[in-house]
Amino acid sequence: MAEISAAMVKELREKTGAGMMDCKKALTETAGDFSKAEEWLRKKGVAQAAKKGDRVAAEGLIGLSVSDDGQLGVLVEVNAETDFVAKNAEFVKLTQGLVHHVGRHNPADIEALLGQMFEGSKSVGDLVIEKIATIGEKLTVRRFSRIQVEGSGMVGSYLHSNEKVGAIVEVLGSAHAEAKNVANELAMQLTAMKPQWVTREQVPAEALEKEKALYKDELQNTWRFTIKDGPARTGILRSEDAEKVMLEVSGKLEKVPLEQIVKREQITKPEAMWEKIIAGKLEKFYENNCLVEQLWVKDDKLKIKDVIAEAGKKVGATLKVGRVGRLEVGEGIEKVKSDLAAEVAATLKS
Repeated sequence: MAEISAAMVKELREKTGAGMMDCKKALTETAGDFSKAEEWLRKKGVAQAAKKGDRVAAEGLIGLSVSDDGQLGVLVEVNAETDFVAKNAEFVKLTQGLVHHVGRHNPADIEALLGQMFEGSKSVGDLVIEKIATIGEKLTVRRFSRIQVEGSGMVGSYLHSNEKVGAIVEVLGSAHAEAKNVANELAMQLTAMKPQWVTREQVPAEALEKEKALYKDELQNTWRFTIKDGPARTGILRSEDAEKVMLEVSGKLEKVPLEQIVKREQITKPEAMWEKIIAGKLEKFYENNCLVEQLWVKDDKLKIKDVIAEAGKKVGATLKVGRVGRLEVGEGIEKVKSDLAAEVAATLKS
């Protein structure tokens, strides 16, 4: 059997990023053959990755990059099981490497990304598997957003200080520095306020019909309850049983015991007024959910569309928002609450 020196272990570790003990075992199992040792480590990574497949990876980082000329912006979400691992230097390096890879190679989707060769040596999928073996947690490349400007425009960006949420925004109409500045402002707005759409025209008809139905329900079910030894409560009646009524007041549900209710009266408005009232509520809906209709986080006397118009005047062009991307770590993933003490005890027993 070939003698495995410390120098050999060190060389394999530097080449693969795997742990010292794994590298030593790989070289021992393959009689010092580096190529076979790398394959041994790869297979070990596959096995470890399979064991971790049912774990929840809802922590991680958002990687961000914008080209110097402002023509290309990339966001990538990479997940790990714990926030501790998300701060690991290897994990940070992986995230940054994937951001630059997406920028250069423009994969169609996550499946295509995982199949692409990373720096010509291995696929992105195999790279992730290797990192699972090295880091010891389930890792996933979950989503990415890539915007390449076509024509005249700039990409702006914002990444929150915790690197858990970020955005990229395309502003079309000018490649002037001011267009880049306003794009950066819009990216900050998108990160903070999380609008669902850019303009009101993008809101699906079914979403509008759903909102209108809710507003009509409010108009039909608004009640005022006079409370014994307390202030009257006015809100939307959501439910009632033998003991209580559930009243929605300013967006929050309140329980009102029946025994405290002295008087109830329905608050109605003429149906002829409903269309106008619903139109007003829809304007508020647009303001809350459409980027260009939102109040600017830096000055709530201005709407985002006013900020864009002012920037357009400065550059002598009509500016408009093109594509946008916003990623937040773990968004939509149901996190599993864990018992740390139990996990440590289980680990010690294994």
